[in-house]
Amino acid sequence: MTDLGTMAPALAAALASRGYEALTPVQQAMLTPEAHNADLLVSAQTGSGKTVAFGIAIAPTLLGGAERFEPAGLPLALIVAPTRELAIQVRREFEWLYRETGARIASCVGGMDMRGERRALADGAHIVVGTPGRLRDHITRGSLDITELRAIVLDEADEMLDLGFRDDLEFILAAAPAERRTLLFSATVPNQIAQLAKRFQRDAHRIIAQGESSQHTDIEYQQILVAPADRENAIINTLLFFDSQNSIVFCHTREAVKHLSSRLANRGFAVVSLSGELSQAERTNALQSMRDGRARICVATDVAARGIDLPNLDLVIHADLPSNPDTLLHRSGRTGRAGRKGICTLIVPFHRRGAANRVLKLAKLSAQTVPAPTASDIERHNRQRILDDPALSVLPDEDEIGFVRELMATHGAEQIAAAYLRLQLAARPAPEELMEAPAHFAERERRPQAERAPRSDFDNGVWFRVSVGRKQRAEPRWLLPMICKAGGITKRAVGSIRIQDTDSQFEIAGDKADAFWASVKQNGTGEKGVTIQRMDGAPPAPEPAFSPKTSRKTGKFKPKPDGFSGKTDGKQKKPRKKKVKKQS
Repeated sequence: MTDLGTMAPALAAALASRGYEALTPVQQAMLTPEAHNADLLVSAQTGSGKTVAFGIAIAPTLLGGAERFEPAGLPLALIVAPTRELAIQVRREFEWLYRETGARIASCVGGMDMRGERRALADGAHIVVGTPGRLRDHITRGSLDITELRAIVLDEADEMLDLGFRDDLEFILAAAPAERRTLLFSATVPNQIAQLAKRFQRDAHRIIAQGESSQHTDIEYQQILVAPADRENAIINTLLFFDSQNSIVFCHTREAVKHLSSRLANRGFAVVSLSGELSQAERTNALQSMRDGRARICVATDVAARGIDLPNLDLVIHADLPSNPDTLLHRSGRTGRAGRKGICTLIVPFHRRGAANRVLKLAKLSAQTVPAPTASDIERHNRQRILDDPALSVLPDEDEIGFVRELMATHGAEQIAAAYLRLQLAARPAPEELMEAPAHFAERERRPQAERAPRSDFDNGVWFRVSVGRKQRAEPRWLLPMICKAGGITKRAVGSIRIQDTDSQFEIAGDKADAFWASVKQNGTGEKGVTIQRMDGAPPAPEPAFSPKTSRKTGKFKPKPDGFSGKTDGKQKKPRKKKVKKQS
């Protein structure tokens, strides 16, 4: 066991019983003389053990040298977390960490019954854990008295500011006693955090957790290049290929979470969702399903999954590309925790690979580009898992041997093995067929321009017409993705695009044209009021540029009207009328 220094004996015993053999760098930093009874500004990445770290840090301040707490009265410590899930998780950690001290811990989080929280606070609590808005409500209503606080901890302080809790935090900190310890834990220390620390902390001791530069070393990063229409199919195949005990899939929006959860559930996956539209009870049940094995996949938004810690979470999938490096790191930090290896996969549509590379570079991470698992890859892995199943190496016991022999005599070993194989394969969802192997696409993109073979696939290209043109503000930048999605093709299969006034024509490579047309006839374009038709032969030459002498309707020469002024600025004057003198 690591030298625990000044750690409270009750906490040391709790860590030993929990199987801790060594403390993480941020936990060790809490035991240094400089950190003792000081305000702390701590930078620590997700998964570094910071919940236990600030539990260790505030214990001497709360216990005052005693081994156990006196009967509970007004709170001595307040822990503020950005989300309900993180607050509940902190409470769960503190319950085992402080069990030997006799601490009473209460929680105040949005979405829970406020009356029950008031009763718990009235009964007395040594430590209160909560979210900013709910804590402020209790303080304002008088149900939470923080006049006896000895320590306040802001967990994930940068996230709370990003979520707009600055006013609530300043209210809570201003209402707390001046003589207290204030501990700020944050993944990063932007200017807002620095200002908050300067205003509400006194000579804060700065701690940067060791190893921060080598963050996420236990995570293997991969990016899978896919056709835009194949994104969900690639997610399904990735889940099947890794077959992790627990996986989490991140989406940007609530609607995306709802859609993908339904798709996975329909395919036979044991899946739950986490998003802001769920009640606290629903979110708690979802997490509990992941912990007890009833569900193996969680589809979540960034905010809903902030700070959650799921056991045996070996796979993180970014269904939607992270918009910035901090989001990438926070998402990915759900796996690769406490020395456990993890895999983080980014599902990247072909046209967004540049954005993916930029986010990875800003996060100082490197990812291997790999193809999406194919049906044959998944089948091969499934068969290997069946062969390696530990249950097959266990000999039958006395109660089973009789019926085993009866089965063998009735059906034979080969027939029984075939039935077992079919049952195992039927228990897993079927993989998806992907349009094109991304590895081939990536290889083509990596070739120098001079080495690329000349393209001959448009020598026999087929032309199609789409029912939008200049008048509908058609542009190649949105026509091309729509064409690719409608026909299940990549942009390399699309040749020339000619935009006319009321429609547009585009060319599809000859070897892709029939499959493209079949997909369009079956699925449509996906855009309301927009249709695609196949053309017979090549379209006419592009329309000529029009001059004031040319009719836009017919393209033919139009003679000048009488009285034409001769100006070519686009504004023609009406023919002049001859003045007739009035006769007297």
